[in-house]
Amino acid sequence: MTTMNETNEKELLGMVLRIERSSIYDGEGFRTVVFLKGCPLRCQWCSTPESQSFQIETTAESVYGKQMTVEQVMIEVRKDSAFFFHSGGGMTISGGELLAQPDFSRALLRMSWNECIDTAIETSFFSTWEIVSSILPYVNTAFVDLKIFDDEMHRKYCGGGNKQILENLLRTNEIKKSDSEPPFRLVVRTPIIPGINDRAEELEQIGRFCSELRYLDHVQLLPYHRLGTDTYRKLGRRYAFPDLESPSAERMAECRAYVQKYIPQVT
Repeated sequence: MTTMNETNEKELLGMVLRIERSSIYDGEGFRTVVFLKGCPLRCQWCSTPESQSFQIETTAESVYGKQMTVEQVMIEVRKDSAFFFHSGGGMTISGGELLAQPDFSRALLRMSWNECIDTAIETSFFSTWEIVSSILPYVNTAFVDLKIFDDEMHRKYCGGGNKQILENLLRTNEIKKSDSEPPFRLVVRTPIIPGINDRAEELEQIGRFCSELRYLDHVQLLPYHRLGTDTYRKLGRRYAFPDLESPSAERMAECRAYVQKYIPQVT
């Protein structure tokens, strides 16, 4: 029997950027990825500038954003249930920043959880612990960005400090999972931006910090790329790093070695 609260949750509206199917990079198995629109940070290398504003944006070529109810999103997610079953996949909520739409995100995750659909989130953890802790009970895997360890540099390049992010990551150690619940996996992701966060000292600080995380599965170092630069043009915005090149495979191996001094599970 459907309760009144469940009915109300199904009708909650959220700002959705797009829904992508059959992703293999956003969690285990085949994933249906729900990209939400709106982010409180402004990372200068952001590859999805169309996800930053909380408003629908229209250009001559595209419309970015659409209001959808929780049930409308779930109808799309359920279409891929057979793929989830055979691949061990599920739904991933990405952004933008899902924690900036906490009620909508929580309802999506809880509904998926109740329907035995594996859940993952991609987030900056740039929010209050009250919001983070209300969402994590319905999450199998949390991919959390730790872009820069130095707070001053984080403010300069990301538009906000990282104190709250670090505190939230440490507070995941408080999560208690019973034997009957699926394990909670934490994956820390760091994009390697040449000349900004690829110094040995910076990466070793990230490795040292991550070694304190109880639920850490592994650390992912992601090479900077220039995908999304055309979207800046469409939106009439200037891209901050027009001449920056992606790090080489050799440089990425060096960066992994710095982090592996403290945590061996680095990809």
